[in-house]
Amino acid sequence: VSISTVKRDLYRHNLKGRSARKKPLLQNHHKKARLRFTTAHGDKDHTFWRNVLWSDETKVELFGHNDHCYVWRKKGEACKPKNTIPTVKHKGGMLWGCFAAGGTGALHKIDGIMRWENYVDIMKQHLKTSVRKLKLGRKWVFQIDNDPKQTSKVVAKWLKDNKVKVLEWPS
Repeated sequence: VSISTVKRDLYRHNLKGRSARKKPLLQNHHKKARLRFTTAHGDKDHTFWRNVLWSDETKVELFGHNDHCYVWRKKGEACKPKNTIPTVKHKGGMLWGCFAAGGTGALHKIDGIMRWENYVDIMKQHLKTSVRKLKLGRKWVFQIDNDPKQTSKVVAKWLKDNKVKVLEWPS
């Protein structure tokens, strides 16, 4: 069978070649945690969300292998598991940053592997200055995810000692 015959048959069945979407690998307990979060926070008004200081780290890859996978799928089926590539965060060259509804806060380059010690140092350097820059006032909330370095006892103690209210974020 020729390539053109296969393509013609795939198109006849309304399948088109597409790049597979990258999607976080979620277990059932992750999905349940997200549902609990949504139920607990779904009725919050816009003033609450305007005072959230969002933060995260990301791997920055300037050069190297970019995972790419081509799939045959129908329109509207992009997020079906068979058409996605599960993603997991990697260690390596990283950045930490934060933002709120009013704009961007600090951006910090992390040398090497991010550990809880680095996380506390970053918060000491950038958290309060970002809150002041973004004019969040006294009722601001800091969003962190369930990353082990962010949920360590040392980080939790620093947050408590510095009276930082945390919006816990499910995986």
